[in-house]
Amino acid sequence: MNYIQQANKGKNEPWMFLLTFLLTAGLFIYSLVIFLFFSDGIDLVEQQQMLFELVPSKNFWLAFNLLPFAFLLGLLFLLVKKLHQRSILSLTTSRKKVDWSRVFFSFSLIVLITLVSFGISYYNDPSEVVLQLDPLKFGILVVISLLLFPFQIGLEEYLFRGYMMQHLGVLLKNRWMPLCITSILFGVFHSANPEVGEMGYMIMIFYIGTGLLLGIMTLMDDGLELALGFHLGNNLLAATLVTSDWSALQTDAAFKFTATQAGTSTLIDVILPVLVLYPIILLILSKKYNWNNWSQKLFGKVAVSSNKNS
Repeated sequence: MNYIQQANKGKNEPWMFLLTFLLTAGLFIYSLVIFLFFSDGIDLVEQQQMLFELVPSKNFWLAFNLLPFAFLLGLLFLLVKKLHQRSILSLTTSRKKVDWSRVFFSFSLIVLITLVSFGISYYNDPSEVVLQLDPLKFGILVVISLLLFPFQIGLEEYLFRGYMMQHLGVLLKNRWMPLCITSILFGVFHSANPEVGEMGYMIMIFYIGTGLLLGIMTLMDDGLELALGFHLGNNLLAATLVTSDWSALQTDAAFKFTATQAGTSTLIDVILPVLVLYPIILLILSKKYNWNNWSQKLFGKVAVSSNKNS
C-alpha cells in the first residue's frame, strides 16, 4: 500500500477531515485572515520591533511563537488516533517503521548546501552581512531551535504533506491535485510573513515551490522522512545562521543581513533555488533512493481500499 493509500487504514468521513483540518490549521488560518482583512496600514516589521521593545529578548519571542506548534501537532496526532482511528506510523510512512536514516540524509543535504552557498556568497560580497555572534544568546537560540523547531516543521509536514495530501488523494482519487492544492495552501499560509511585504508577492514562488519540492519528495519516496529532515535543516539554519530586520524569524543568529530592505539579489536568492537548486536536490535523492515510475507516483490514480489495518 503506497503512502497516500495509508488514509484507507482509518475512518475517512468528510466531516472528520474538515474538523481536523480546521482545528489543527487554525493558527495558519487566523494569521491569514488577519493579514488579508485587518493589516491595511500595519507595518509588520514595525510591529515586530515594538514587541522587541516590550520584551527585548529575541529568544523569548522565538520560543513564544514556536510553542503553539507543539500543542497543535499533539492535537493532530490525537485526532488521527482517536477520530480517524489509525496509527501515527501510517501518517508518517508506508514503510514498516520510520526510516531515520532518510531524515538524517535530507537534513544533512540541505545543511551542507546552505552552508556552502552562504560561504561562497559571503566570500564574494561580505558588505551587507555582519558577524553578530553573542555566544550566550546564540547558545540559547540553538537550544530553543533544537527543542521547538521539530514541532513547528512537524506540524507543517504532518498537516500538509501528510494528513491533507493523504485524505485529498483518497477523496479525489489522484495524486497531482493533492500535490498542487497542498503546495499552494502551504504558500498561501506563509503570505502573512514580513518577507512578503518587503519583497512582494514574487516570494510566493519560493514558498509554493518549496511546498512542491517537499510534496514530490513525499510522493516519490512514499513517506514523510525526507521532507521532515529537509524542512528541519532549512528552518534551523534560517534561525541560527542569518537574520535581518525584515525576516519572519527575528533571532540572535550568527550573522545579520544589514540591508534595510530586500534587493534584487535577495529576490534572486529566494527564486533561483526553485528553478535550479530544487531540481538538483530531487535528482540527488532519486539517484540515492532509486526512484522510478515518476509519472505514476506523481500523476497516477489512487485506489480506494477497504483495508482498515493500522
